[in-house]
Amino acid sequence: MRPFIVFTDYAELRDRCEIATVAVAYGRPAHEEGAVVPAGPWTPIGPTEAELLRAPRNAPEAQAVELVAFPAPRPPETTDAPWWTVRPPFTPTPRTRYANHATSPAGDLTVTVNPANGKRLGIHLDNWDRLPYARRRLSRRRLCFNAGPGSRYLLIGNTDVSAICRRLGRDDPAHHPHTDDIRAYVRAGHPLRCLRLRIDPGEGYLAPTELLPHDGSTTDLPEPSTAAFWLDHWPIGAFPSLI
Repeated sequence: MRPFIVFTDYAELRDRCEIATVAVAYGRPAHEEGAVVPAGPWTPIGPTEAELLRAPRNAPEAQAVELVAFPAPRPPETTDAPWWTVRPPFTPTPRTRYANHATSPAGDLTVTVNPANGKRLGIHLDNWDRLPYARRRLSRRRLCFNAGPGSRYLLIGNTDVSAICRRLGRDDPAHHPHTDDIRAYVRAGHPLRCLRLRIDPGEGYLAPTELLPHDGSTTDLPEPSTAAFWLDHWPIGAFPSLI
């Protein structure tokens, strides 16, 4: 299945969204061997592709991608902890869980690092909820806030991991989808394209990162950025939309 992107204005989406092919990375010192990475060239998303990605009115919230705005940042707290962990730029619910934060240098093709080996994962799948194939769509969405100072990109694949597992014959209800499924799918020559959506400082996204192949990127951007992440079952429209 394709991702569902919530938007009302195609021109606004086109200004922020480009699309490219992907490739398997071999011999890239910064990346794990076999990681999936954008291959380029990046081209603006066209109206036909945009309409195929547009979220329908009844889109399940667990499958929707939203680009969202936050209020102006609050003054930092007098604490050693990052201010957004103490006073987040939104009102959490009792079930909201802070996940982590990470600072990404400028110019990185993909940004997520495997702490076990110090290598970049490339386009991958999250596993905070660790749900098996049969229950994967019950996973929480991840909220990202870009604390700046630079912009960053959200990378998402145009096929979700349920479709990937079915194509690979790994759709046993007990199977736990994994980044290795994405890599095997691309190695086998199955089609996967990658969207990149620009997120400026003070903006963010909601995305089903346990369903969609994804990563962050700072390619072609001149400044580093720090992103903070939370997990919850937010309804569509819980935050003001950018598009």
